[in-house]
Amino acid sequence: MKNIDFTEGNRTIQSSGGLDSEDVISFQTSIPKPIQEAMKVYIEKHPNWDQYRLLQAALAGFLIQNGISSRLITRLYIGNMFGSHSF
Repeated sequence: MKNIDFTEGNRTIQSSGGLDSEDVISFQTSIPKPIQEAMKVYIEKHPNWDQYRLLQAALAGFLIQNGISSRLITRLYIGNMFGSHSF
């Protein structure tokens, strides 16, 4: 398993607030079939959610629950969970 490097050169990458296209990265990973199936069922029942929003909310929620203290992560989580497109 490879480690994720959050540094650019010798400095830590930090964001000032919102996300722009340079702040978004893509990654590819394998997930167990039961999780994929549960995601599909959830997205079918909640059409204003998609796989990207669901994964963002899940990752941000996990990080917050496990001690990451970041306003940007908190904003992403709250925005995904309670934003105008939540229900």
